Amino acid sequence: MHTYEHSVLLDPDKCTGCTTCLRHCPTEAIRIKDGHAVINDARCIDCGECIRMCPHKAKRAVCSSLQNMGRFKWKIALPAPALYGQFDNLEDIDYVLDGLLKIGFDDVYEVAKAAELVSAYTRLYLKTDGVKKPVISSACPVVVRLIGLRFPSLADNIIHMLPPMEVAAGLAKERALKQHPELSDEDIGVCFISPCPAKVSYVKNGFADYKSRVDEVVSISEIYFMLISEMKLDANIKSLSESGMLGIGWARSGGEATAIFNQDYLAADGIDNVIKVLDQIENGNIPPLEFIELNACTGGCVGGVMTIQNPFISKSRLVSLRRFLPVSQNFLSKEESEYIPESYLFDELPEYHPISRLSDSMAESMRMMADIQKIKGNLPGIDCGACGAPSCRAFAEDIVKGTARLSDCVFNNPKRKGEG
Repeated sequence: MHTYEHSVLLDPDKCTGCTTCLRHCPTEAIRIKDGHAVINDARCIDCGECIRMCPHKAKRAVCSSLQNMGRFKWKIALPAPALYGQFDNLEDIDYVLDGLLKIGFDDVYEVAKAAELVSAYTRLYLKTDGVKKPVISSACPVVVRLIGLRFPSLADNIIHMLPPMEVAAGLAKERALKQHPELSDEDIGVCFISPCPAKVSYVKNGFADYKSRVDEVVSISEIYFMLISEMKLDANIKSLSESGMLGIGWARSGGEATAIFNQDYLAADGIDNVIKVLDQIENGNIPPLEFIELNACTGGCVGGVMTIQNPFISKSRLVSLRRFLPVSQNFLSKEESEYIPESYLFDELPEYHPISRLSDSMAESMRMMADIQKIKGNLPGIDCGACGAPSCRAFAEDIVKGTARLSDCVFNNPKRKGEG
């Protein structure tokens, strides 16, 4: 059985058990045990919310080091559009792309370019008969995993389009093999420069039966300081950029949705807002829409925990940068717009065990639910977190599952109550 590899890890030595992460985890994946947090791998979606909220820096994102690319003969950088929003007074993307070549990459393929191609094919996808509406974007891996764990009824709404990172990786390797026939596929390494840990998990685990074409994922925060020393305004730089406003716009919330040229869309960012939207879709309490873009991070990808800059400052910088760009450099030809290439699509979604399912047996699940309701009725209902669970309902579930005791609640344990 495949073990899901996570990219959000805990440093127990720094954790004080303060319950901040406990209260902000969107899937209730965290408990406080023996004075520090414990992450339930089956529930974690690698959203990075605990990293963002932890006052003691006890949570961290784990990704590759750029040194890992040394094993390849030909090294290709895939910069996420969010990278461009990290730099002050940037007026030309080519400074960033040229800087990537100067720090050791042999080639650069913009994820923004792939994003424009994905947007073009998404327009075609929405016109396909039988597509379940509203179509939900698959670009954010946190949202895809969240739907699998908490909203499995919405799985059929997810668009079966690979994210721009994957499309860029495939196109970059094709270009390298065409330009350098002396290279083999094993000689070529693709490195995605990521704003968030969820992309790291995506590459580690693949996507159902699909194996990622990306070889390494490094953080924007690591690359940023290396680039700063190489980006000289008076330097002679190569003209490398092949993207426009549409591709760069994917870095911020709403950018993907506006790129499909369809007014019947909704864009939401921030994990709490994403959950509210998914709840409304599941309940049928939402207007008729064609497309829904959801980003787990506030502001979109610019809000990822592996970036440097404040997401709102990044969004402002991207708005200024886009003024100097064409709308797009990657419109489809008439022949290309007739069908979606297989290389842009995935077949199956990953199968997750919904976190709301208590047991594989219906009868057992109903019995456990009744026990949970009974225990919850005897709890104070103030969701204080002192028991180590995020809510009284979650604590009652832990008791029924045998991972907690009623005496862990200070209101049901005279000794602990006296200590308070």
